[in-house]
Amino acid sequence: MKMTVLSGTKSQLSIHAEAELASYRYEIFVQTLQWQLPVEDGREFDQFDRPDTHYIIARDALGLICGCARLLPTTRPYLLDEVFPGLMNGQPPPHDATVWELSRFSTKTPGALEPPSREDARARFCTLFAAVVEAALAQGATRLITFTAMGVERILRAIGMHAHRVGPPQMIDGKPVLAMWIELDQQTCKALGVSWQPSHTTSH
Repeated sequence: MKMTVLSGTKSQLSIHAEAELASYRYEIFVQTLQWQLPVEDGREFDQFDRPDTHYIIARDALGLICGCARLLPTTRPYLLDEVFPGLMNGQPPPHDATVWELSRFSTKTPGALEPPSREDARARFCTLFAAVVEAALAQGATRLITFTAMGVERILRAIGMHAHRVGPPQMIDGKPVLAMWIELDQQTCKALGVSWQPSHTTSH
């Protein structure tokens, strides 16, 4: 599947693109995944969608959104710290310019009649995640903190990324969810085909 990926802050998005993204997120996270999220007029957005919030948006060959991700600096309020700090397993949530939070990640196509092949799904996932890593590195990040379903953990490890749990899974809205570190190091960059420089990151 042909896919183009763009990234930028909320203040850099056009009003049309911002509305498209909010509608896509509503279709995926609220209608499809049944997450309990704030909704207004068929659009999903929350208090973390600020002018400085960084977005990665994927579009298909027709120009329709087919994937997204959100990056937030942990030096300002972010989702894990404000809403789900219990997922940190007793550790303090990070507040560090080199740590960014990844949330609202999806490579699903709204209204798709059939799921993509395994190869296509993996290619989409890697393409979008590579753009996420490149955007985070450009902001000076050396690590991402995220929380996700256990299935995503398996995908990250199968791809070969350097990802590890913060703590054990916990039930949220009836589903097991866990917080994870994703190291933006040589291992992760190699797995995604992203250019890596030793000065970008430190070991943990």
